[in-house]
Amino acid sequence: MRLQVRTVGVHARLLQLLLMAENIVLFICVENAGRSLMAEAMFNARAPEGWRAESAGTRPAPHPNARTAPMLREVGLEAPRHAPRFLTVEMMEAAAFRITMGCLDDESCPAKLRTLPLTDWGYPDPARLDDEGFRRVRDQIMDRVKGFVAEIYADEKRRAGHPKIPGT
Repeated sequence: MRLQVRTVGVHARLLQLLLMAENIVLFICVENAGRSLMAEAMFNARAPEGWRAESAGTRPAPHPNARTAPMLREVGLEAPRHAPRFLTVEMMEAAAFRITMGCLDDESCPAKLRTLPLTDWGYPDPARLDDEGFRRVRDQIMDRVKGFVAEIYADEKRRAGHPKIPGT
C-alpha cells in the first residue's frame, strides 16, 4: 500500500507562523535514537532566531544508538542530551513543521501523524548499516537540514531584513 503524504510549502507555512512566539521543528523517527536525534542537533546548531528543533520516536529505544554521538562529534556537533522520547499528540500539534525520517513505513506510526501536514525525508535506519553507511545517512541529513534552514532564512530575509545564517 502506498501512503499519501500531505506536504505544506515552507513559504506558506512560515506565513502562518508569524504570530507564534517560538517555532518548533519536530523530527520524528521510530526509535529516536539516530536519524531524528542527528537532525535535531544539526538544526539547533544553526537555528534561526525564534526557532528550535525537538525530536521524538514512535517506539523510542531505551538509549540513543551508540554511534550517534561519535558520528555527530565527527562533524563538530554534540548530540542532544535527552534520552529517546515518545512522540505525543501535544508535540505533533505544537510543531510548526513535522519531518519524519522514515517512520511512515512503520506500523508504529500513529494515525494522528498521518492526518497532519508533514514532510517525509525517509532515510534508511543507520543502525542497520556499517559505519560508512551511517556516515552517508548523517551527511544526507545534514545537507537536507542546511537546505531547510536556508529556506527559513531566505523567507525571513524577504520579509524583514537580512538575518545572518550561523556557520556561514
